[in-house]
Amino acid sequence: MLQELKLREKEDRPIHVGLIGLGAMGQGIAHQIGITPGMRLSFVADQNEAVARKGAEVYGKPTRILTDGLAALRDESIPCDVFVEATNSIIAAYDYCMAAIERKAHCVLMNAEVDAILGYLLRDAAAKQGVIVTSDAGDQHGVLARMMEEIEMWGFDIVQAGNMKGFLDRHQTLEGIAPIAKQLGLSTVQCLAYTDGSKLNIEMSVIANEYGLKPLVPGMQGPRATKAQEVMDLFDFDQYNGQGRVDYILGAKEHGGGVYVVGRCDSEFQQGYLNYYKVTNKHPYYLFLRPYHLCHLETPRAIALAALYGKPVLNMRAGRVTDTFAYAKRDLQPGDTIHHAIGGDEVYGLIDDAVAADAAQHVPQGVLDIEGQPERPVMRRAVAKDQPLVWEDVEIPANRMTELWEQQKPLISPR
Repeated sequence: MLQELKLREKEDRPIHVGLIGLGAMGQGIAHQIGITPGMRLSFVADQNEAVARKGAEVYGKPTRILTDGLAALRDESIPCDVFVEATNSIIAAYDYCMAAIERKAHCVLMNAEVDAILGYLLRDAAAKQGVIVTSDAGDQHGVLARMMEEIEMWGFDIVQAGNMKGFLDRHQTLEGIAPIAKQLGLSTVQCLAYTDGSKLNIEMSVIANEYGLKPLVPGMQGPRATKAQEVMDLFDFDQYNGQGRVDYILGAKEHGGGVYVVGRCDSEFQQGYLNYYKVTNKHPYYLFLRPYHLCHLETPRAIALAALYGKPVLNMRAGRVTDTFAYAKRDLQPGDTIHHAIGGDEVYGLIDDAVAADAAQHVPQGVLDIEGQPERPVMRRAVAKDQPLVWEDVEIPANRMTELWEQQKPLISPR
């Protein structure tokens, strides 16, 4: 891959990339594309012109600076082989991706929310245009996909795909998270989605839907650990009965931000080698660890895979095996408004088996995330803290999110 990119650089045949969303991740992506051979940013776009200009500055080469991302994607005079979506929106991100797909550009999603919630609709539209939509290579679910592909190639069965989370507070509020968000240079909504676990559950749903994995319990088990190797003692893998699972460990600061995969190999022949290679194990279960994910540094890999080979990092090929559902962050009363469904004060999200949760009438968290209109979802009935919301609990005004959700339903089967 790198040699082909270097050849493209030498021959002045770069992959032209469009980037919308120049926040913390977008800035990093712009910088990384600037130092990757065989790639050029054809434009950067953000609603905040100063932020867009900062993105162009860190890119370090000439590029177009825009505040209207849709106009950029619809302008055929601006080259775009691959579009990178790096906003925190869902509906706007969907529109950006559809505009890119219509001009036959691949889409890389540094945006797990639009990926998880409307990814099937995007995937189907892309296939009709002969392009792909893919998760980014640098988020935890992208890194897990890369690891799991290799582990399966070795002949192992996937037992558990795991995340490592340093801190979790499901009941944190926008007011409470504001000082931390300011310190980290993140929006309060984004920072809260990380802190209350919604982002974790959304990302793990994406990888679950790639490999047909499920959580053992809603929200996963998430035991506390001081180091990743404790995974082998904290989970009862025999309890899984052959069903691959997603889960996480909490508090392993040594490997904060990392991911791991537990694979099963019954071969006694391999056991001797793996012990010699010092792979942590309780035969037949083996732990494979990547103690970091590097976000923006790895985005060019997803760009290159799409442009050079038409290969997604992952695109939820197993179908909607799981989804992330809304749970009350506090006691909710009739008349309460859900202002921010992902990263707000009213609900947090937990991954669950989609069939079981749908049968129980649980509401997907993303469906409550309405953008671009004054009306918000309003509670019809009281829901106690930490209980799931069901459809009869909440009045959802007519909006594009629910329209798109209904439109997507026929497309959520495996590919």
